[in-house]
Amino acid sequence: MNPIYSSMNRRQQGVSLPGLLTWSVIIILVAILGMRLVPVYIEFAAIKRALVTIASDSELHNAGVHEIRQAFNKRAAVDAIKSVNGNDIVIRKQDGQLVLDINYTVTKPLFANLSLLIDFDAASDR
Repeated sequence: MNPIYSSMNRRQQGVSLPGLLTWSVIIILVAILGMRLVPVYIEFAAIKRALVTIASDSELHNAGVHEIRQAFNKRAAVDAIKSVNGNDIVIRKQDGQLVLDINYTVTKPLFANLSLLIDFDAASDR
């Protein structure tokens, strides 16, 4: 046999079936994790954006607690925010500025009895 061909055969490598299955499982698990987490973080961004918008609204600067909560509920309905509502908001004034805080937890099932527990803390001033 020609020595060039035999050395080329020894150097040629590919993905074995166990390697392919292992990488497939890893890629599928990462995809499932991403599909569960991305919507939760998109909703968090919408909540944060709503808090900042309401806190910077000059019409609501001197409004009562009820009006501020109602404004959040209206914005939540438009932005499809389901995890929290206006009653979950902590409203305070700091240095003459309206500051809105909200703390909440989201539990997302992965599969079987395994779930993700994610704690969020959003505020209009950070």
